[in-house]
Amino acid sequence: MTQLSEQERKSQMAEMKSFDEQMPCVGIFWYDQEEHSFFGVCKQELTPKMVEEAAEKGLPFINYPHLHRQVWAKEYFQAQAKREETKFKGDYTQIPRGRVAWNINKFIVLVGRWAESIQEELTRLIEQEFSLPYFEFVYDEHWDLGHGWSGDM
Repeated sequence: MTQLSEQERKSQMAEMKSFDEQMPCVGIFWYDQEEHSFFGVCKQELTPKMVEEAAEKGLPFINYPHLHRQVWAKEYFQAQAKREETKFKGDYTQIPRGRVAWNINKFIVLVGRWAESIQEELTRLIEQEFSLPYFEFVYDEHWDLGHGWSGDM
């Protein structure tokens, strides 16, 4: 049996790592209208095993476990403590935002009507950022600008 040298092993592992693709993810994001990009993205990979386990428990909906308002507040206070400029200021509901989730047999992207006019661009960004093979937009008033959980405003 032939053994690889340490350098050969590291080289081979680095090459194999280049084949490692991100699994599809659930998560949240904000959309920067001026830069045509996402910011504040928080996500977690979703594996087939997670989907199967959720289905066995009768939970067809898999979601990212944090709310936009929680992430916004954390980022705001961290920037304040470091005296840094931040996009996380003002009312988090006034910035276009969305959520990627798994619902039964498909990924869904929950957004407000703000997304209708840029759906093609948004599709490309979501596919790239969340590694989604397919998904469906779901429009809901909650995700419209100025809307959030009751008591937030």
